[in-house]
Amino acid sequence: MSAAHRTPWWLHWRSAWRRWSLWTLLVVLVVSMLVTLVWLAGRYEASQVQSQLERDTADAVSDIRNALTRNLQSLQALNAGDPGAPVWEVNATELLRQQREMARVEWRDLSMQLRAYVQTPYRQVHWDPASRQDPHSDVALACANARRISGASYSGSYYKPQGSGAGSEMMELCLPLTANGRATGFLVVTYALQDMLVDLVGHGLTRSQEASFTETDGTRLAVLGSARRGVRLFTAQHLLDLPGLTLVLRMDNWHSAPSLFPNVLTALVTAMSVALVTVMVVLVRDNRRRLRAEHDLGDALAFRKAMEDSLVTGLRARDLQGRITYVNPAFCEMVGFSAQELLGLSEGAPYWPPELADEYRQRQATRFAGHMPPREGFESVFMRKDGTRFPVLIIEAPLINALGQHTGWMSAFLDISEQRRVEELSRASQERLQATARLATVGEMASLLSHELNQPLAAISSFATGSLNLIDAPGSESPTTRLQDVRMAMQHIARQAERAGRVIKSVHDFVRRRDQVREAVPPQELLDAILPLVNLQARKHGVRVEIRVEADVPPVLCDRTMLEQVLLNLARNAIQAMDDPALLPRTLDIHVGLDTGLGPGSWIAFAVADCGSGIGEDVAQRLFTPFFTTRVEGMGLGLSLCRTVVEQHGGVLGYAARLPRGTVFTFKLPLNPTPSP
Repeated sequence: MSAAHRTPWWLHWRSAWRRWSLWTLLVVLVVSMLVTLVWLAGRYEASQVQSQLERDTADAVSDIRNALTRNLQSLQALNAGDPGAPVWEVNATELLRQQREMARVEWRDLSMQLRAYVQTPYRQVHWDPASRQDPHSDVALACANARRISGASYSGSYYKPQGSGAGSEMMELCLPLTANGRATGFLVVTYALQDMLVDLVGHGLTRSQEASFTETDGTRLAVLGSARRGVRLFTAQHLLDLPGLTLVLRMDNWHSAPSLFPNVLTALVTAMSVALVTVMVVLVRDNRRRLRAEHDLGDALAFRKAMEDSLVTGLRARDLQGRITYVNPAFCEMVGFSAQELLGLSEGAPYWPPELADEYRQRQATRFAGHMPPREGFESVFMRKDGTRFPVLIIEAPLINALGQHTGWMSAFLDISEQRRVEELSRASQERLQATARLATVGEMASLLSHELNQPLAAISSFATGSLNLIDAPGSESPTTRLQDVRMAMQHIARQAERAGRVIKSVHDFVRRRDQVREAVPPQELLDAILPLVNLQARKHGVRVEIRVEADVPPVLCDRTMLEQVLLNLARNAIQAMDDPALLPRTLDIHVGLDTGLGPGSWIAFAVADCGSGIGEDVAQRLFTPFFTTRVEGMGLGLSLCRTVVEQHGGVLGYAARLPRGTVFTFKLPLNPTPSP
């Protein structure tokens, strides 16, 4: 195989990529799925931690609110039955022992004067009596709000220093006291925020959590616990909305990295399951695709078989060694041999004519060497099984497989016997039609011939009569003079007879039918052949004929009779276009010269110009249509035949308007490449 038929490297690479792209995509999908599942598992674990922290914070706020409500009920029970100060102090001391978050309990009258108080035994706090009696203190503000809402009210938090430089955030609770629907005083309870976290929240905390009271702006007031540091911080905040006071309970949880190993195992199992399902889906789809391809292949084979059986074009395939690998029924019917007789043959095909076998072998060897014939096809001759020869048109092309490799040749054969027969019939019909047109032209000229021949015949008769009179009549003239007169008369008779003979010969040469023979003819000879007929009609219509032939115009390769007919038809049409007496001057101009306007090479241009009224637009559209004419006696075949003849000679026929009036018909023929001397 030649280098031109080797498979390029990129075709192999593309084929390999197509084979492995699906599995590469599957591996990438599995890895992406594994990473995504691990990430989703981590996100899920983080969301679980955050949700749990949110629930713990909400539960802690609920516990604090319930504990404060219970404390409020216990405080209301201290003044039930209007106890005296000693009894009240005993009961208050017991309450402080039970509720460690309370730092101090005070009993005040309506004027905010202190009647009795007790302090928690768990911590020593120095209280300044003067500051607590200040009307602008936190206690006074809480009680004023409690009086206004007729219920318990809390004050804002404040920092209370303790011994050894320590301190604690405190808040006040003021509870109005009533008896028989009448206000009798206030109970003031001081809460330590740190103790509230320890006693009311601490029992529900885990070791990894940190709880704190903060203000709405984020300032921390009290902190419980010290969370262990981890990779990620989770935070939950919840409002503790109390009458007169709003606190924020914040809980922080430092969580370690997600549990990678369980997540990886879960993700791996999930990914393998997904991969298994994906592979099953791919296999099912591949199986369906294969079944569909087999079904389509069966349909394609059946369709191709139906096409092969219906084709009238013969098909033949050969491998690189020249062996016939395939023939269709049309080819077998064309040559008369069956497919079994032809398949496998490589040398000396039975449909080769014996006299052309050597030529065909040489042509086949040239093709095997890599020189392909032109794709437009070439003609050859085959032999049927019964020995009859027939012409075929062969079109060959290389066979290329799916990998782009050259595996042989495919040939298409057309039996052109019928085409050749039709062409011969068409040529014969064309010749008969042209002969008919020439006879019609002669018929039209019959009256002109009779008029034209009358003149030379009358002159001949006159000169003959005069000669006889000179011979018979006696006279004074000498015999020599008389003999000269008779000789002159005979010369005139000969010239007139020759003139009549030329007219008749021109018509005879034009009308007679003969085989088409191409010969190199000088343009002047073509014009001389039709000039008597042209002059004959020109004199009748009063038209002056002018002929100009350039000196350097070479001979033209043509069929003399057909080209003379074209020139005569164009000249007659030009003369008939000037039959209006009002058109002056009436001149027929025939010009022959070289023209290079059609592209490479030179052309011989024949131009026939008239001074008529021109061609209208309605006539121009149908000018070359067969049997279309503007004359009553015309057949409508002249211009159609002229164009056919010119095109058969490889030329073109056209027309254009002539200034100031008239029309110019021009036909151009290619130069004779090897003109005859």
